[in-house]
Amino acid sequence: MIPADHAPDRPAITMARSGERRTYGELDAAANRVSRLLRGAGLAPGDHAAFCVENAPAFLEIAWGAHYAGLLYTAISTSLKVDEVAYIVGDCEARVLFLSARYADKAAALKAATPGVERYIAVGGPIDGYEEYAALVAAEAPQPLEEARIGGRDMLYSSGTTGRPKGIRPAQPALPLGETPIVVTPILRDMFGIGRQDVYLSPAPLYHSAPLRFSMAVHQLGGEVVVMESWDEAECLDLIGRHGVTAAQFVPTMFVRMLRLPEAVRRAADTRTLRLVIHAAAPCPVEVKQQMLDWWGPVIHEYYSATEAAGLTWVTPEDWAARPGTVGRALIGVPHVVDEAGAEVAPGVDGAVFFSDGPPFAYHNDPERTRQSTDAHGWQTFGDIGHLDADGFLYLTDRASYMIISGGVNVYPQEAEDVLQSHPAVMDAAVFGVPDAEMGEAVKAVVEPVAMPADEAAAAALEQELIQHCRSSLAHLKCPRSIDFRAQLPRTPTGKLLKRLLKQEYANPPR
Repeated sequence: MIPADHAPDRPAITMARSGERRTYGELDAAANRVSRLLRGAGLAPGDHAAFCVENAPAFLEIAWGAHYAGLLYTAISTSLKVDEVAYIVGDCEARVLFLSARYADKAAALKAATPGVERYIAVGGPIDGYEEYAALVAAEAPQPLEEARIGGRDMLYSSGTTGRPKGIRPAQPALPLGETPIVVTPILRDMFGIGRQDVYLSPAPLYHSAPLRFSMAVHQLGGEVVVMESWDEAECLDLIGRHGVTAAQFVPTMFVRMLRLPEAVRRAADTRTLRLVIHAAAPCPVEVKQQMLDWWGPVIHEYYSATEAAGLTWVTPEDWAARPGTVGRALIGVPHVVDEAGAEVAPGVDGAVFFSDGPPFAYHNDPERTRQSTDAHGWQTFGDIGHLDADGFLYLTDRASYMIISGGVNVYPQEAEDVLQSHPAVMDAAVFGVPDAEMGEAVKAVVEPVAMPADEAAAAALEQELIQHCRSSLAHLKCPRSIDFRAQLPRTPTGKLLKRLLKQEYANPPR
């Protein structure tokens, strides 16, 4: 919970663009009102609520209210279509659904598709057939629930980068509210001393696991959370200086976009207050990270984990400088790298990455997927390929599902993606396998250039330049045979590449 000794007049939430704020006193009172609303709706500890709301103060009010009420709570991506939202709402068995009025066009169809929901609540404005959040919470008392309270837990869904989203059942048992830290609270407190003096910038959608969990952890520690309504690289740099941001979390595509800003903009940015910058969620090319370290100094830390949270590795800037490319050593769980038979391999040999001795996870309503992610030892995997060095530092090669088999040779596309993204003309890149009669699969790239080529001749010239750029660093078989250009690649707002969409498109080209 939000500790009672937090100064009630200190800012807890500041919206970056609108400037709208919630103090700790206001956030705590709103969470109490939401918890009473949910209890009045008949939900008891362990029951489920879901919300599909954009980055706004109400998002965190609802999250904390569900937490105070002892519920399982699921934040849902606002970018999903009606049937995708309905699937998650039905799968998690939510009894109450909060929907932002911004997505009122989905409301009627969503209501029709979710018969298990008992209360539909509109947030931020009216929706036909939905109750209004503002009126409902205003009618509730701002004091805590009278009964002994159990702390709630998030039950989040994977991003669905390789298929339908999977709900991850929380592993930790329900505990009294005051004994329920957000999973990353101890790391921020004990490793970095994050507390009331800190201003944390959250630039990504809060419905994803890291933005939600880190923002709530900062609240438990008393810091201010500055929430960006949406990503903009120039605005981000301005916010760091204007708010004196001391801590922030990014994904590698955000680094790339900041690095591609005009030099004058980057030079004018005041980032001197930063003391902890964290990145995760997707692989970061070594050259991109080195450029960020050169710019912001040795404040950039990296971790590797997943919504499943069965293990977590961490690397400091100093350890990364000594071992470029590593994602660190384990803070949660014990990593193991195994071959196809399930036997552990020697240091330096690639294999499937598993974790033991961490909090186990299970996929909600999907025992088969849980079984596929668990080996004979009971170790569990997020689906990544990598290796350990002799000192226990983990290096990731790629996701197992992204591997290309070309002419009988295993090709991991992340290598070529990293090289392409190091080119100054490239904003983003995706490399994947496409059907090939001779090789089985051929290596293909789709690139988002900084500036789209003016005509076919310019596109052909840039294509050859980028292919040669790859071949100067990698074996030819790892490099794309051809490159297409797009104005934007399909990524989630947290930076995960939806490569399955590209693979599907190129596996079934239009006729």
